[in-house]
Amino acid sequence: MPEIHCDASPEIKTILPHEAQVTHHEVMRLFETFKEANDTRLAEIERRASDVLTEEKLARLDRALDERLARLDRLALEARRPALAPERRDGRAGASEHKAAFEAYIRSGETTGLRTLETRALSVGSGPDGGYLAPPEIEATVTQRLSALSPIRAIAGIRQVSGATFKRPFARTGPATGWVGEAAARAQTDSPVLAEQVFPAMELYAMPAATQTLIDDAAVDIESWIAGEVETVFAEQEGAAFVSGNGVNKPTGFLTQTLVANGAWEWGKIGFTVTGEAAAFPEDDPADVLFDLIYALKAGFRQNGRFVMNRKTQAVVRKMKDGSGAYVWSPPAQAGGAAGLFTFPVTEAEDMPDIGAGTTPIAFGDFRRGYLVVDRLGLRILRDPYSAKPYVLFYTTKRVGGGVADYDAIKLLKVAAS
Repeated sequence: MPEIHCDASPEIKTILPHEAQVTHHEVMRLFETFKEANDTRLAEIERRASDVLTEEKLARLDRALDERLARLDRLALEARRPALAPERRDGRAGASEHKAAFEAYIRSGETTGLRTLETRALSVGSGPDGGYLAPPEIEATVTQRLSALSPIRAIAGIRQVSGATFKRPFARTGPATGWVGEAAARAQTDSPVLAEQVFPAMELYAMPAATQTLIDDAAVDIESWIAGEVETVFAEQEGAAFVSGNGVNKPTGFLTQTLVANGAWEWGKIGFTVTGEAAAFPEDDPADVLFDLIYALKAGFRQNGRFVMNRKTQAVVRKMKDGSGAYVWSPPAQAGGAAGLFTFPVTEAEDMPDIGAGTTPIAFGDFRRGYLVVDRLGLRILRDPYSAKPYVLFYTTKRVGGGVADYDAIKLLKVAAS
């Protein structure tokens, strides 16, 4: 069986199962059928003989294509998920001792082992009121799975900190430069103007519940269960905040920055181009507005650029052609990969707005340089057997922040006439 390697992060090399190969071939064949149906629709429009059956067929194909792409994404996600790290077997106190003490706390509420470890480590930041730090392998598992589940986290820059905030100095203006002769006098350059960006880490929580029977079952990997329960809700909350968070007790999203026409761009604002129509893409040559968006980004960022949009917007873009009649959208080149638009990858983020008057449904940029996610080390879990009897709640918290790191690296497409 040939191996198919997933186009994931550089740290994770994934091999998808045989079922994914079949699914990927289905997607490619389905897209060819979709293109034929759309060509028929366009021809009917030109003849002014639009057939409702053709429109319905195209809609069905569009939904089927979305379903198969979603299935392919789920297979790739399952393959990306890492297993919990194995316990140490060298006999020394360490990861295995922490894991055993933590499991005793989760299953029975016994805190002696964790208290002993934290006293030995001179830790004063945890306790029965604030919960206990989960073993590093659980934290690593949740973080890695979030990178696969959370679309913006997967493409953004990431920093880990041990404090409450991450401060990043940057130069808004560089030193003066110029050409000079070999023996000519050198003029003194201006000092760069330095400023500071602050990214606070906000608290994100989840509260999965379990029955005591489930907890007592030795066959249940309780650590994997907790990781699986919190990963999806954490990813959903992160995804919304990284796109449109207002910065109040949550990260600041790139869509909530001050937006200006790209010709008037300045640091601290996000530039945008427009569709030229008040509430939609133009009917004639709609793909041209995507070209305008691409080339609004400087070449240094464009080489690592990618599109970000939701599934509904992608369904509209999927029907577009360039000036030579070729479709500008293409399905993933391999199982687990990303769809392409003008050879640039497309990240699907459902928290992006739909196409509508005044919205910004498409972003394009180098998000690795443009958006920064800040993770504070430590995943804390508090066992609560009292608040929802007969269930046991696991109040799980992590601290995460985010915001725009380089305002020149992200551009938006706004649905507006001008």
